[in-house]
Amino acid sequence: MLHSPHQPLQVAAVPSQRTPAREDQAGPWHSEAVCRRDEAGLFFAPSKEPTAARLSREEAAKQVCARCPVMVECREHALMQPEPYGVWGGLTAAERRVVLARRRRRDMELKAAAPAERIAAAG
Repeated sequence: MLHSPHQPLQVAAVPSQRTPAREDQAGPWHSEAVCRRDEAGLFFAPSKEPTAARLSREEAAKQVCARCPVMVECREHALMQPEPYGVWGGLTAAERRVVLARRRRRDMELKAAAPAERIAAAG
């Protein structure tokens, strides 16, 4: 089913209580998220969404994220959970998979380098 411009988009799910509280505020970080206000339907794909429509919707969602005061917290939440769907913190699910793969690779490289550094320091 295709969405016509006159049909409302699906409403995005808001992070549940499992999200961490921001250290600099009394409430959880997502209470400050711009997406909670009015553009929530941009962040999750309707079923069978055409590629062009998905790309356009994701770009619009990223523009919302770009002006969000908690974008970094949102992105880290999505990377730590990990959230398999939607745009979180300005990244699509595919982009988050790339970030996670890079982090894993970097962590493996750092772990591999640590023993060599200890041997060099001891010698």
